[in-house]
Parts: sequence; structure tokens; C-alpha cells
Amino acid sequence: MPETTQQEAGRGLWFGVAAYGISGLFPLFWPLLEPGAADDILANRMVWSLVAVVALLLVQRHWGWIRPLLGQPRRLAMLGGAAVVISVNWGVYIWAVNAGHVVETSLGYFINPLVTIAFGVLVLKERLRRAQWVAVGIGALAVAVLTVGYGRLPWIALTLALSFATYGLLKKTVGLSGLESLAAESAFMFPFALGYLVYLQATGRGTLGHTVAGSYGWGHSGLLVLSGVITAVPLLCFGAAAVRVPLTTLGLLQYLAPVFQFLIGVAVFHESMPPARWAGFALVWAALAVLTWDALRRVRADRAADRARAAATPADAVPSGTAPTTPTTPATEPARAATR
Repeated sequence: MPETTQQEAGRGLWFGVAAYGISGLFPLFWPLLEPGAADDILANRMVWSLVAVVALLLVQRHWGWIRPLLGQPRRLAMLGGAAVVISVNWGVYIWAVNAGHVVETSLGYFINPLVTIAFGVLVLKERLRRAQWVAVGIGALAVAVLTVGYGRLPWIALTLALSFATYGLLKKTVGLSGLESLAAESAFMFPFALGYLVYLQATGRGTLGHTVAGSYGWGHSGLLVLSGVITAVPLLCFGAAAVRVPLTTLGLLQYLAPVFQFLIGVAVFHESMPPARWAGFALVWAALAVLTWDALRRVRADRAADRARAAATPADAVPSGTAPTTPTTPATEPARAATR
């Protein structure tokens, strides 16, 4: 691999670590916004996310995607649905973190890949390999064990997993980049979020722009504004990583976020982890290990097949005793690779 390519891959890896690492550290940020309630924090996050994204688009002068999108009502409707779903995800996540359920939020993002696979079968009619069925089965068993461990259905984790999997399905259909998608989704929710902030201010429940002696000051308002920036930064890092490293690498890096969340819940907030919960989490991790093994095995098999086809191409493409009509040059290799 050329040195420049290695350097780009290295940068991409660090961008990926930053993207998922920052997301994994969010449980340390949301408690700083108290005494703001979850709905107050969520509304501020939506409003200031749009402000941050518009600023980034201004810097990049990246507006060409908007006009074509406005002429596609179906994609707009899907983006509106994605905006609603991710708002539910954000709201439940913020509330759960500030209510002392950080470990359960990590569970939601651990089981999200399993829910995504289930959606692939139920919605997209995809066929699963045997290892994927095994992983989904182990995941279902884990939910049953955790239900016993919590004494209730782990609804926080399931809501986060289902909403994020639905969000991913809608985004896959729409086909916008992370920054473009966040801009469109924030624009959809902005009027509602802004209206709700006005309502909170009118009823005396809002904390933006207020100070309370002995409780919170102007720094609190600054953190509320910052919530928009910290929403946009991981997406930018993810976008930078996606063009530099393979998707398999990104798929492995995505587990950084729930790992960090889990460690923060146990080591920082000292949340209870009785044996039944450890057993449930162990089953989830086992399911993810099966998925990861299967994905890596499939990647290796695909690469071996690609190499075999590439090695066989000259002999198969040129009839015996004839010369090729088009010489093979380095300039033709990218086009050939693009067709594989």
C-alpha cells in the first residue's frame, strides 16, 4: 500500500475512533445540563443542531443537494419520518442518562445490530446466513434473561434499538450523507423545537437564558448551545472516516460507543449490575461476537473470490491464439475494479 494511502487510512481510523468515542462519552455531557429537564435539553439540541449544521454548510458552500431534494416528495417524507424517529431516540436517551439508566442505554446500542438484521428480514426480505440466525437467537435469549434481571422488559434499550434501526432503514432508503441528512432532519424539527422552547419560556420551565443563584448561571446556557455542536462533530468525523477506511472497520468501531457508555455507567455512575444482568449482557456480547466473526469471514471469502476472478480474467477474456484488442494499462484498472 502506498505511503499516502496508509496515511489516509490511519487518519480515517482516528476519525472513526473520534466519531464513536465522542458518542460514547455523551453520558458525561447530558448531566451537565441539569437542572434542565429532558424535554428542555432535547428542544435545545434540535434548535442548535440546525444552527451548527447551517454554519458548517456555509463554510463548505455545500448547498447543491437541497434543490433536487425539494423536488422529491417521497424522499422528503422519509426524511420527515427519520427526523421524528431520531427525535424519539434522542429524547429517550437524554432522559435515561439523566435518570440513572446509562447501562441500559448502552444495551440498546449493543443490540441495535441485531434489530437491524431483523428489519432486513422482515422489511427488506433479506435472507440470513446460519451465523446471523444464531446471533439473532442469542440476542432474543439475552432480552429474556435481562427482562428477568431488570424485573421488567428493558424498554429503554428496546426503544433505543428499535428507533435507531428504523432511523438507519429510512436513511438507507433516502441516501443522503450524514451532514446533509442531519441538516434536513434538523430543518424538519426546528419549527416544533423552537415553538416548544417558546412554550417552555412562557410557562417558566425553560432554562435557556436564565440564571438561578446557587443552581445554574450563564454557563448552563452556553452548554445548551454547545449541544448542537457536539451533535454535529461526530457526524463530521464519521463522514471523514467513511471515505478512508473499509465499512468492516467502521462496523467494528461502532461498538466503541456502547462500550464507553457501559463503562461509564458501571465505573463512573456506579449503576447496579446483579448477576442476571451480567448474564444478559454476556449473551448480547456473544451474539455480537458471532456477527463479527461471520462478517469478517464473509469479507475474506469475498476478497478471495475477487482475487480469483482477477487472476482468471486475462485467460478467460482473450481467446486462444489471438491478441487482445485493447492493451491492459494502469489507466484501465480503476474502471475494471469499479465493475467488480
